[in-house]
Amino acid sequence: MERKIYNPIQKDRVEFLKTHADMNGEYTLVEVELADGGGVGLHYNKTYAEKFDCLEGEVQVQLGKTIHLLKPGQSATATPNINHLFRNRSGIPCKFRVELRPACRGFEQSLQMGYGLAADGLCKSNGFPKDKRALAWLFEISESNLPGWMSLFEFILRQQTKKARQKGIDKELTERYVKF
Repeated sequence: MERKIYNPIQKDRVEFLKTHADMNGEYTLVEVELADGGGVGLHYNKTYAEKFDCLEGEVQVQLGKTIHLLKPGQSATATPNINHLFRNRSGIPCKFRVELRPACRGFEQSLQMGYGLAADGLCKSNGFPKDKRALAWLFEISESNLPGWMSLFEFILRQQTKKARQKGIDKELTERYVKF
């Protein structure tokens, strides 16, 4: 089974090299081709570390307040509870691997759901799902957290997550988009 997904809005590709199931929960490993201008904003994870290994081009990884410009062969790790982001501002696509330790099944599912929603035209131009309950659900299962003043929005997201469950949106998204 092919384990590659594409986001037509962000022009990003992700290939799942090792999943939670493959590695019995030890780690998740994905390869990302990130378009110029792409990336994920500042956040932190409580339960897993993310190691970024640059393969081609340049990827910026911010850990705390320090921005690391990774080139092929270089890596950086966001340990649990450290604010981090990654982005591509190089003018050309870049390719890197991300290893989550321990594995996070919800992270794997959230990527499949988010990219599936984008492919079906159900996301805004910024890549966020149009349905705020779907956005909240993806945020919840990926185990992402907002730092600083942005954490005020988490209360709203958690309320929307409850509504997503009540309406069955969690199950609907899983059945429709999670393939592996």
